[in-house]
Amino acid sequence: MKSQAVFFHAGCPVCVEAEHSVLSALDRSRYDVEVVHLGTDKRKLPDAERLGVKSVPALALDGHVFHINFGASLSDLK
Repeated sequence: MKSQAVFFHAGCPVCVEAEHSVLSALDRSRYDVEVVHLGTDKRKLPDAERLGVKSVPALALDGHVFHINFGASLSDLK
C-alpha cells in the first residue's frame, strides 16, 4: 500500500520551482501524489489548515507537513 503525499502550492514562481524539484525527487512507487493549487482550489484550504500547513509551497507526507521556502501564507490565499 502506498503512502499519501500532498503538495500544496499557489502557482507562484517559488511554488512552481519547488513542485518540480520536490516531486521529481519523490519516489512515486512509494507515494500516491496529489498536487493542490490553493490559488485556484479554495475548497482545499480547510484540508491544508487541518494538516498544519502555514505557508506554501508545502509537502505533506503521511500527515506530516514540510514547509519549503516561502511563497505565500495560507491567510493570503483566503
